[in-house]
This record gives sequence, structure tokens and C-alpha cells, in this order.
Amino acid sequence: MKSLSLIGFAALLIIFSSCGNSGNGQKNAADSVKAVPLGPVTLASVSPSPDFPGASLSLKSCTTTKTETKGDKTSTDSVKVAFEFEVKNYELKLQTSDNGTKMCNNSDKGQHIHFILDNGPYKALYEPKNEVTLPNDSKEHILVAFLSRSYHESIKSKDAAIVTVFSAKNGKLVKKPAPTTPMIAYSRPKGDYTGKDTANILLDFYVMNCSLAPDGYKVVAEISNLDRPAQHLTATIDQWAPHFIQNLGTGKCKVTLSLVDKDGKKVEGPLTSASREFNLKEK
Repeated sequence: MKSLSLIGFAALLIIFSSCGNSGNGQKNAADSVKAVPLGPVTLASVSPSPDFPGASLSLKSCTTTKTETKGDKTSTDSVKVAFEFEVKNYELKLQTSDNGTKMCNNSDKGQHIHFILDNGPYKALYEPKNEVTLPNDSKEHILVAFLSRSYHESIKSKDAAIVTVFSAKNGKLVKKPAPTTPMIAYSRPKGDYTGKDTANILLDFYVMNCSLAPDGYKVVAEISNLDRPAQHLTATIDQWAPHFIQNLGTGKCKVTLSLVDKDGKKVEGPLTSASREFNLKEK
């Protein structure tokens, strides 16, 4: 009986040892599997979006108020500028009808206005008004605003955008003539994208005072993942239409848009190029 017990005990040790080795082998095999490399960064067409015939945006009023901020021993002058817009044939805060099938980032607050001051990142307005505080000086400011669908694609029609140039020194608003030279306003990508929203990144911009064409003005888009140098693309766009950026992966990314003429030379003047950084995250 004693010899049988020893034999049984030895058999159990062999079984446990075998199981342990099998488990280690599986773990090592899993550890040796490398991540599947990303495909090349591409620009894909966006499916046709709903039209909004007669949609229009106009600047109803623009008022200024001079303010003074006092510190310990100094005071700083600034000017508050209040904008009120008028929107016709377009409903703010409504979800665009195809938002569920667009397969890209969508605002749960609905349709809105993109408010771009001095070529900076836009502010989304879900009410037709906004207020900004500016230094009290004679600097000229350029405001571009246009209507946007709930998934941030701009309405590209004649009356859906405005361009206003102004200064606001000492609380006095002075409007200046808007530029007549070719311009573009950067819109998307912007901000943070998470999970499924990283698959299709909307690339969109607004063209003013010119048309894009194979034999005319074009927009050069430089797209890169700063954390994954292999993921980059330089593309020339000769049609005013939105695109989806695909295969960027995750990490900090950057897009630079530049307006060029028919010979590929960068156009000089206000609002002809802009860069934005944005983040793509798994969770």
C-alpha cells in the first residue's frame, strides 16, 4: 500500500508539472504575437449629406462694452464684444437626419454654428449668440461663422456663412471691408476622439472668395500622427467636399491645411493656412 501511494503521488506531480508547462507555453506564444500594423493613412469620400435649401446665417447685431480689470497695483482695459446671429431655414440643436448612419463623431447637442475668430479653433454655438473679450487696442479681427450639421460638417452654400472684419478700441466697434482674396477657414478635426469615433475623422474646411478645381486653387492637407511617425499623408484636394481620415491609429495627431494656386504656390493673405492638433484615444 505504501509503495502504491508513492507511485500515485509521483504520477500527480507529473500531471501538475505537465499542466504548468503547457500553461507557460501558451503564455509565451501569446506574448510573441505582435500587433497588426496599421494600413496607410487614407482620405475617403463622405456619403452625401442632407441639403438645407434656403439655409442662411447673418449677423443681426454686434455690440461692444469697455471693461476694466483691476489687480493689486495695475488695471487692464479690455472690450467685450457681443454677437447675435439670425438663422433662417435651419434649426439649431436639432439632430441631422442621417447622424446615425454617418459613422463619425456627432454632437449630442445637435446642429450648431461654427464661430471662428482670428483663425483659431471654432466654438460651437447652439444658440445664435456669443460673447468674447478682446484686448482694448486697434487690432483688426476676422470673424468667420457658418452653419454646421450635428456631426460638424459645414453647410456649403452661399448664404450659410458670414465673414466680418472689425476693431473694437475703447469700446467702439469699427467695421472694416471683408477681404476679397481667396481664403479657407479650418473647421475639423478638432478636440478628442474616443473609441469608434477614431475610425472616421471628418476633415472639413470652408472656402471663401475662390473655387477649388484641378486646374485652379487647391487645398494641401498634411496629416500626421505625432506618436506614430509612420502614419502620415500629404494630399492635394481639388474639390470642396468633406473627407474621412482613416487609419491614423491612436495618439496625438496634427493636420495642416494650406491654400495653393494652380501652380502649387501657397496663397498669400489672411486665412490661407492653419494647423490643429487633436487626440485619438482607445477609451
